[in-house]
Amino acid sequence: MAIDVAVTDGIATITINRPERLNAMDAEHYHALSEAWMRVRDDAAIRVAVVTGAGTRAFSAGADIKSFLTRPAPLPDLWLTQRDQLLNRGLEVWKPVIAAVNGLCLGGGMTLLLATDIRIAAEHATFGLSEVKRGVVPGNGGTQRAIRQLPYAIAMEMLLTGDAIGAAEAARWGLVNKVVPAVEVMPTALAYARRIAANAPLAVQAAKELAVRSRDVDLATGLRMEQVMNRMLQFSEDAAEGPAAFAAKRAPQFRGQ
Repeated sequence: MAIDVAVTDGIATITINRPERLNAMDAEHYHALSEAWMRVRDDAAIRVAVVTGAGTRAFSAGADIKSFLTRPAPLPDLWLTQRDQLLNRGLEVWKPVIAAVNGLCLGGGMTLLLATDIRIAAEHATFGLSEVKRGVVPGNGGTQRAIRQLPYAIAMEMLLTGDAIGAAEAARWGLVNKVVPAVEVMPTALAYARRIAANAPLAVQAAKELAVRSRDVDLATGLRMEQVMNRMLQFSEDAAEGPAAFAAKRAPQFRGQ
């Protein structure tokens, strides 16, 4: 059992490391993944995260069917809503998250993808919400985010048929940012991560939070939140460093303060 986390130069790389099961996750893996996301949230040294799957066959095939469908959790667990929270199930992580999709992205893997911010896919990657073929529905936001992030008819086709789409079609519908050869998936994702990590951390997190929350508030409220956030950021050390670096024609040294 392994959810590997490595941190280098402000970038956390989270790897779902179970290639023999197509990186499908049982309860232990979901618990470890929850801990990984909390580390990303709480560690000030981390500015951006990249999540991927081990091997070349799968990003993640989602929940391990043998673990979950054949041994359902006790009914009282339904009300343990704060236990093992995930990126796609209520955990608020305002640091940007990039998905490096290196193969199958199905079920829970797809719902994880829907909770990330930037997505790079290998040419052979496939995407699907196949739960209806197993007698259940996509959990952890699958039914909620698909309909928000994809055209209605496309989201409904994926949810109701359970059929998968290829990387080119995923790019056409805006599900992923870029499709690249398999060997370029991680380098491309890390290149994005480095560009983000070079920016002012507080401003990056504020931009993400404002954009995400805008879906749940009216425009006037969103504009006011934006105004207040900018006013707060003006008093940060980074807000002074940015103009100073520009005037001195040097790269800014943002500290997240």
